[in-house]
Amino acid sequence: QVQLVESGGGLVQAGDSLRLSCAASGVGYSRYAAMGWFRVAPGKEREVVAAISWSGGSIYYVDSVKGRFTISRDNAKNMVYLQMNSLKPEDTAVYYCAAKIAMGETYYYTAIEYPNWGQGTQVTVSS
Repeated sequence: QVQLVESGGGLVQAGDSLRLSCAASGVGYSRYAAMGWFRVAPGKEREVVAAISWSGGSIYYVDSVKGRFTISRDNAKNMVYLQMNSLKPEDTAVYYCAAKIAMGETYYYTAIEYPNWGQGTQVTVSS
């Protein structure tokens, strides 16, 4: 079992940056977990934003954030980050960190793959 706590959300203006953090705890996390960031915007379904393999060697981004967002991880600190630059009003959502105990270079970009979720952090981008 992996416990996840997100932080770093807030209210910003279009064009600004934010860095979300996800602190993970649980036996074996840093060596065995593939991680993902998802978001739920008002009136919309949950969508993947980015995903990263346990080693960090394989990464996925949804098209709408490519070139603006960067997912990274620090396994020594049990942390995963989402650097969000050039934010747009359509990025407004609750952002969730998710974990799946999985070795190898595979990332997972569907929510059903992840059994472990954080409580979410709100990101609001004003125009």
